[in-house]
This record gives sequence, structure tokens and C-alpha cells, in this order.
Amino acid sequence: MSGEPASQWHVFEYEGFEIHVLPQLKPTPEHAPPRAAERYVFVGHVCRHGANADSPAEAVHFHADGDDEYKSAQDAVDDARHIGKSIIDGTHPDLSVLSIVSHHHPG
Repeated sequence: MSGEPASQWHVFEYEGFEIHVLPQLKPTPEHAPPRAAERYVFVGHVCRHGANADSPAEAVHFHADGDDEYKSAQDAVDDARHIGKSIIDGTHPDLSVLSIVSHHHPG
């Protein structure tokens, strides 16, 4: 990964969780005509403070849907932040923080 430009993780704090978002350039399929402008997508995850995001038990990962694309990295980040909030709020249709909350025992 050393040859890729360093993309910047954006971190948002919300309701005691952290939303981490990484905007990425959307790759153009080989058979597709060249785009007039770059498009962006994102990957992200929600976790507790100090959690190990690489551990499935400690983070909820999400990403842009296959058809989603954004005109700027900022647009992608903004949308990802909303998705992260919906996961934390419990309003996301598929993802929830319950799986990572239930593993933590207050101590």
C-alpha cells in the first residue's frame, strides 16, 4: 500500500462512539468510457473509543453501495457520517452497534 496516496481518515465523535470515514476514488470499470470527472465512494466503521477497528467484534464496518458515487470526497464523507449516525441511533435497516456494545462489560 506504500505506493498509494495517503487518504485521510475522518473521525467524528457521536453519542460516545467514533465514526471513522475514508473517502476513496471510485474505480472506473475497464469497459466503461472515461468519466468527465472523478467520482468518490467511501469505506467506514463505527467503534467505541480506543477499540481495535480491525476486530469484527469491536467495530461495525460499512461502505458506499455499489451504485453510489459522489462528486467530491467531502460529499462522500458527509453521507458516510450520516450512515454512521444511523447505525449508532439504531435507525439503519441492516447495521447496528448492539453487536459491539454487548461485548463490553463496564469495569
